[in-house]
Amino acid sequence: MLGRTAVSRGLLQSKALGYAATPIRCRLFSNSKIIRTTSTKEDPTPLTKHIRDTILATGPISIAKYMQLALTSPVGGYYTQGQVFGRSGDFVTSPEISQMFGEIMAVWYVLHWEMLGRPQKTAFVELGPGRGTLMADMLRASKRFPDFIKSIRSVHFVEKSPELRKLQHEKLGCAPESTKNVQDKNDQGTPAIATAGIGAGNIDVHWYDLLEEIKLESDCVPLVMAHEFFDALPIYKFEKGAGDLWSEILVDVAESSTKATDASSKVGTAANTSEQNKHNSDFKYVRSRNVTANAALLLRDQKFSSMFDKGDHIEVSPESAHIMTQLAEWISANKGMGLIVDYGQDWTQGDTFRGIKNHKFDNPLSSPGSMDLTADVDFSYLRYAAKDKASCFGPVEQGFFLHSMGIQARLQQLLNTTRDSSVQKSLVDCYKRLTDPNSMGRIYKVLAVLPKDSSAVPIPFTPPTTEELNKPKVEKIVK
Repeated sequence: MLGRTAVSRGLLQSKALGYAATPIRCRLFSNSKIIRTTSTKEDPTPLTKHIRDTILATGPISIAKYMQLALTSPVGGYYTQGQVFGRSGDFVTSPEISQMFGEIMAVWYVLHWEMLGRPQKTAFVELGPGRGTLMADMLRASKRFPDFIKSIRSVHFVEKSPELRKLQHEKLGCAPESTKNVQDKNDQGTPAIATAGIGAGNIDVHWYDLLEEIKLESDCVPLVMAHEFFDALPIYKFEKGAGDLWSEILVDVAESSTKATDASSKVGTAANTSEQNKHNSDFKYVRSRNVTANAALLLRDQKFSSMFDKGDHIEVSPESAHIMTQLAEWISANKGMGLIVDYGQDWTQGDTFRGIKNHKFDNPLSSPGSMDLTADVDFSYLRYAAKDKASCFGPVEQGFFLHSMGIQARLQQLLNTTRDSSVQKSLVDCYKRLTDPNSMGRIYKVLAVLPKDSSAVPIPFTPPTTEELNKPKVEKIVK
């Protein structure tokens, strides 16, 4: 097996790629404040009107339904629009901060491709690829390992947004003449398949709406990446009441006199919700008076009753569990491997739902479609969904993962390629953002997924202890 040192050395021999020296903020905003405005409300957007009409017709909706509409609705959902990443967008992800992130991820896949016996056919699969920056960096870094890049037959993106598909198409250098667009008269110009100009040889790039649409050859090994994918999936939110009964926190129109209880004074989120409900919002939180069907279905497990007290809040993402189950089964069936990188904790939390706009926290119920909506990932929930279907390792903190995989050596190599002090400072600043515990190094976690029958332990993870295997999958909320 090729050792980590040899693989890292191959990467370190490569030349520095183009690099922006301007400091960039990441998606984590620990010191940001809510944006407030006292100006008169503007006329509602088509999306706001659509959500209002939906609520007025059916009653208050779940936070999951609100997120789905605000992020992906064809009438103005956030991800259906143009530039949402980078300095001109609302947030910056790790790959946008530095090329080093994607390069280190590529090294991890090369190492574990070696551990699998160097399979001759592989395919990169990325869920929620953003602008395509991470995949572009991984393909560039993979060129340093000729046998590995030769094994990559295709790239598969799970991406619904037509605008983001076009950005990914451009980022991977796909030629127009190689591109086939989706067959939809209302969605013209959206790529479905193309040939990438990045990498060695002709690598086909395919786009899908759903993971289950991907079809690989039986002897092709999937190399899966899900970076900041699960945090944007819809969540349901509940509050425990008397007698182990759970109320659901719902979204209502701001001026409604619905029979559900107004929750503005008690429902917390990543920012103070009672303040959010008072400022520039067309919608408000309400608490259901009775147990909803969602609460009865999603909180059936006894652990929810035994580990939480009256007044506790929890956030649950059944869509995350569904996709994780699919992913685990798929990786095991195809002898693949996967990395999940996201921000969150290894336990259930209750108040992390927030909006992000112009690189600051904002009221998630204000101006739907104008901001990103996210919630911390519950890694224990993902691991539980993969139980008996695949082997999960971690999560470990992103800073630990990157350091273990050699990011400091890569930083030194890049520093040696330039004498420009401003570029060197930018490189160091970006390295710190990715690894510093007070920035992205601790809150971002990395979870590895291998086939159920695999005896390998992925680097830099360690086998779970008996105590870890037996610990509860949901932990008490720390208020």
